[in-house]
Amino acid sequence: MTKKKLVLIGNGMAGVRCIEEILKIKPDKFEVTVLGSEPHPNYDRIQLSNVLQGATTIDEMTINDWNWYKDNNITLFSDETVTNIDTTKHIIYSDKNRELEYDQLILATGSIPFILPIKGADKKGVTAFRNIEDCEKMIEYSKNRNKAAVIGGGLLGLEAARGLLNLGMQVDVIHLSQYLMDRQLDPTAGKMLQRELESQGMNFYLGKQTQEVLGEIDVKGLRFSDGEEISADLVVMAVGIKPNVAMARNCGIPVNRGIIVNDYMETTIPNIYAVGECAEHRGMVYGLVAPLYEQGKVLAKRICGMEGKAYEGSVLSTKLKVSGVDVFSAGEIFEDEQTKSIKEFNEWNGTYKKVSIRNGKISGAVLFGDTKESNNLLSMINKNADVSEYLHGGTSEPSVSLVSSMSHEEIICGCNGVTKGDIVSAIEFKALTSIDEVKGCTNASRSCGGCRPLVGDILELTLGADFSKTNQKESICTCTTLSRDEVVAEIREKSLTHIREVMNVLGWSTSDGCSKCKPALNYYLGMIYPVEYEDEKESRFVNERLHANIQKDGTFSVVPRMYGGVTNPDQLRKIANVADKYNVKLLKVTGGQRIDMFGVEKEDLPSVWADLDMPSGYAYGKTLRTVKTCVGENFCRFGTQDSIGLGVALEKKFERVGTPHKVKMAVSACPRNCAESGIKDLGVVGVDGAWEIYIGGNGGTHLRAAELLCKVKTRDEVIEITGAYIQHYRETANYLERTSVWVERVGFDVIKNVMGDKQKRMELNQRLNDALSVLQEPWKEIIDSKVIQTGFFQKVKIPAISNK
Repeated sequence: MTKKKLVLIGNGMAGVRCIEEILKIKPDKFEVTVLGSEPHPNYDRIQLSNVLQGATTIDEMTINDWNWYKDNNITLFSDETVTNIDTTKHIIYSDKNRELEYDQLILATGSIPFILPIKGADKKGVTAFRNIEDCEKMIEYSKNRNKAAVIGGGLLGLEAARGLLNLGMQVDVIHLSQYLMDRQLDPTAGKMLQRELESQGMNFYLGKQTQEVLGEIDVKGLRFSDGEEISADLVVMAVGIKPNVAMARNCGIPVNRGIIVNDYMETTIPNIYAVGECAEHRGMVYGLVAPLYEQGKVLAKRICGMEGKAYEGSVLSTKLKVSGVDVFSAGEIFEDEQTKSIKEFNEWNGTYKKVSIRNGKISGAVLFGDTKESNNLLSMINKNADVSEYLHGGTSEPSVSLVSSMSHEEIICGCNGVTKGDIVSAIEFKALTSIDEVKGCTNASRSCGGCRPLVGDILELTLGADFSKTNQKESICTCTTLSRDEVVAEIREKSLTHIREVMNVLGWSTSDGCSKCKPALNYYLGMIYPVEYEDEKESRFVNERLHANIQKDGTFSVVPRMYGGVTNPDQLRKIANVADKYNVKLLKVTGGQRIDMFGVEKEDLPSVWADLDMPSGYAYGKTLRTVKTCVGENFCRFGTQDSIGLGVALEKKFERVGTPHKVKMAVSACPRNCAESGIKDLGVVGVDGAWEIYIGGNGGTHLRAAELLCKVKTRDEVIEITGAYIQHYRETANYLERTSVWVERVGFDVIKNVMGDKQKRMELNQRLNDALSVLQEPWKEIIDSKVIQTGFFQKVKIPAISNK
């Protein structure tokens, strides 16, 4: 039987997903041809922000590579744009003078970025953030330009801004609204998001309308409607998208905002369908992946002549994960006279929750800081659950119980449109036993990773007794399938000594790695070979490379070391003199009892350090930051021990040693705990005739009280146990894993048993001493090395510096 000719215009995610579904249902029914305007195979557009942020590569974005088209007998014309359709003769015309006949035609032309119609928008250095070419342009610009302006404080704009920060640029975000993500968040969550992103280095201009891009040929800055101007070398417009419908409109296909379709994605022209961001269904145009994949499944059944469920629209949900910021919104998020809400706001923990209720039903939700309820709430919104279900334990059920109550049609992975049924079928028919196998087979958890726990729960539910949680592993990044423990074991076994060697020998999928694995490998190699390994500074984050903290205005803050929080008149004079000499904008006493000097220009950093002639306080490092102390027995009438003396000894002993994440300590002279020892990575509390040692505390966003490890009598015992604890953490924690998380993962009792073994303590301290023996003062190393100065400060001329 002659195959019918099925043509897909658009090689994006929605259209190709529809073809995938058709191949599953009737693989031999159609002769399939695909035309795509981009010179790439089908790729995951969601991953563009990860490419920009250095977490993945362009190759890893590919969903279906060139071989997939060949293996499925699909003809692909890439880098080719359809210019006209003769809907009467069923002929397509392209810009390559190609004519193609069709029996069935799917329009999946997607959307195009909205470029503000302002003066200067055509200047060199203005770009959208919509495709691979935009991403490559931004990466290239970051190599020799300093300052970027992102217009748009929505989801895409913030992800672009985070990526540009990772590329070392100063970033201003301009947004018309008074708070961020105003279409997905309410004002409370939007302001919380702003504060968090400001702490990461973003600078915001809210309530601002951009009027003009400044410059002659190249971008030089922006002017707002109120007359204010800012400088910029790169302008990224992320102000929205619009359906790409010009060609359809010219061909007489009915178009409103998008190509108008019914519940089966059919246009009013026979045998022509539309799916994805170009389609308008019941007055709605969807820009998120999950609805587009739902449309693709409905259309696939329709084209194959099968009875199927109609598409009735989707509940929109958004998840944002930018450098540790967890945000979720779904359904109705804005209140009116008919809605009520349940709100929980914890300013201390940095968490916020709002659940919207309309007519007694859960209709929407906003979560900030803690999004573990997101899947459950989305399920309730989708099934129009009664508020009583939420109030009477709906969100406190075990997660396996949650997935067991979900229907097979419910979306688990919103990024890739993967349902519970898709995952269950893959597990059952392909004998999958791990989360990574499910990810490889279904794409669930491939993008943001937020659904990874639910995928594990479905595995446990489906496999029952055959499921092993202990066999689940998470690779250190998307460049490899190897876990942290496997990478460390391979480095030891094969005596690998360089980052590039590790990647080559262990089969990294990307030749240069990414910003997630390179710093991790650099740390693991340094931990395994503390004496022999030469630190690869280029793999470190910008603050660690420059040994100062970059601020939102592009200047840096410098924190000199003050052991135990103790200073003297000579140090204070030096700090005051340097502050005057270099016009330091702000002197701030930190929570760790140090003085932070804000507003130092990058080119002045080496001179500042030379004039201070004080060691680095490592306020930027993955190492011991501070040992906070109270005044102790010498001055305080409640003090039982010399807290300052012990604090200084601990800080001098363990400063500069690399750790998986920052480490903070404190020593309090009595149980009144003025130094906050109970919420530190390691805290020491003096009691009558002894010291109590506490571990695993965290005073940050996720507050965790430290647990009592042991009680000892002498200062030397405190130092010995502290050294063993730090080294055990260094050797067994994942890179970027705080001690609070590590203690919970490894188990407090396991750590306590290791610390209780004197022989193990001695061995751990010996390995730690080996690492400490080769460490140098980083500020002095930079001052003494013209090579380092040239490599990291080459954009400025550094004056000759005399060593003191």
